[in-house]
Amino acid sequence: MTCHSSDSTESIENERRSQTETQVAESEQSRIATAMRDLKNTGWYWGSLTANGAKEILQDTSEGTFLVRDSSQRDYLFTISAMTSAGPTNLRIEFKDGKFKLDSVVLVKPKLKQFDSVVHLVEHYVQLSRTSCKERTNSLAPSNGTVQLLLTTPVYTAIPSLQHLCRIAINKATRQVNELPLPNRLKDYLTDYTYNV
Repeated sequence: MTCHSSDSTESIENERRSQTETQVAESEQSRIATAMRDLKNTGWYWGSLTANGAKEILQDTSEGTFLVRDSSQRDYLFTISAMTSAGPTNLRIEFKDGKFKLDSVVLVKPKLKQFDSVVHLVEHYVQLSRTSCKERTNSLAPSNGTVQLLLTTPVYTAIPSLQHLCRIAINKATRQVNELPLPNRLKDYLTDYTYNV
């Protein structure tokens, strides 16, 4: 039978805790790196664009037009800048416990969906907005003074390639790309960006 001192046991526990924290940090760094790669592939990620710069870009666009940029606030990585019926607005994206979600007031935060990537988050809200837009055309907009945030049309940093636009169209039509009668090289290209925004 081996006897361990309490100092030895505490040391082992501290080492295990440190290893777990290191693994979590590496996992979060990996998640952020993947998010950055996916964002750069979208064409609507504007990097270090300022809030004023985003406002200028969005100023003469229609409601629902949006872009994603780096957040100017230290506690957040990204911000969605979007045109609303009241003008351009900014919505921070929070990264916590390896997930991305929109920043909001304390009471609403627990109800907001969380996503593995920023592009998944944007894709979700674009689909919600497009559904909401269809429903709004059949009824009057709310008259209680609230401003509805819609994300429908991204602002690209440059004209996207025809390949990228085709990939988005295919992704909108099917999620079973590997079952399509296509060469493997083309399937690889399609699965490299699986989003439909």
